[in-house]
Amino acid sequence: MNYTYIVKCKDDTLYTGWTNDLEKRVNAHNDGKGAKYTKSRKPVALVYYEAFQTKEEAMSREYHIKRMSRKEKERLISGDAAALAASGEKQE
Repeated sequence: MNYTYIVKCKDDTLYTGWTNDLEKRVNAHNDGKGAKYTKSRKPVALVYYEAFQTKEEAMSREYHIKRMSRKEKERLISGDAAALAASGEKQE
């Protein structure tokens, strides 16, 4: 399984990434071995994720989320159906 995820950093910023091992990746961010961006902003907390069958799907979703405004990301995190629809994600 592949995942697109959002973590909230200590300074209240949001970081979006993708991985094939969600728990390991969040731990890597908190150990200072994740992204350069999160090294000085740890600890981070996982606030959102989506699961995908392929790496390409997860990477594509990461790209789309990174292009969202902070307000759009916050609506996505909160589960706002309108934000999901606007992002092109299927609602279940």
